[in-house]
Amino acid sequence: MSIDKIHVEISGNGPALVLIHGWGLNSVVWHQIIPQLAQSFEVHAVDLPGFGLSHQLTAPDDLQDWVEQVVEVIDKPAIWLGWSLGGLIATQAALSYPSSVLKLITVASTPRFGLTDDWPGLKPEVLSLFQQELAQDFSQTLARFLAIQAMGSESAKQDIIELKQMLKLRPLPCPIALKVGLELLDTVDLRAQLINVEMPFLRIYGRLDSLVSHHLISKIDALAPQSQRVILAKSSHAPFISHKTEFFNHLMDFIKSK
Repeated sequence: MSIDKIHVEISGNGPALVLIHGWGLNSVVWHQIIPQLAQSFEVHAVDLPGFGLSHQLTAPDDLQDWVEQVVEVIDKPAIWLGWSLGGLIATQAALSYPSSVLKLITVASTPRFGLTDDWPGLKPEVLSLFQQELAQDFSQTLARFLAIQAMGSESAKQDIIELKQMLKLRPLPCPIALKVGLELLDTVDLRAQLINVEMPFLRIYGRLDSLVSHHLISKIDALAPQSQRVILAKSSHAPFISHKTEFFNHLMDFIKSK
């Protein structure tokens, strides 16, 4: 069966909360925390184009086009929460559709993932290696990427097992979507636009994250002085998996605040 819109799984009642996953995964990554969230929110867990149950859709090569596809299936103002690559999408949505984004939350994300002379991001050779390996064996490449995401966490081995199990619950992502996603991670730069985020804005980081260096946090503070930030001291790249209770509490404190 073909689809023309991205898949969204809706659960719970209350204010709308949009969850956007990161590169290589799908909305199943949120399944451990959705039951808690659904007690207070109408949760919209999105499968981005080319991922999960949206795997048949062609992933656009422009960040704004990714945003447009998500906005199309969210029919009300909502709190937007994006993890990693999903943080870029949520941030662009907040900039492009401020009346539709009530609050913005980014998790283990950065306005620019790639390295520059003044920005300690991911080295080009790291992203290039992922791109090369995708063409040869993208299942193995995904496995390596999952390991990196959990690296540094005190529960790393268990986190990796859980992430791999989640990935098996839905179709593997489209190789083209994986490639386009990596290109977005390499090229998108929202640093100069962060100051224009108008709604309440929370950034959540893992101190042990190997993909989003803690050295970036103070730089992003300066770019978005209107935002709040939380650093989970023992977490890596997926705090909603490795430190569910701590993550949930910080999330609720922010959402409930005026």
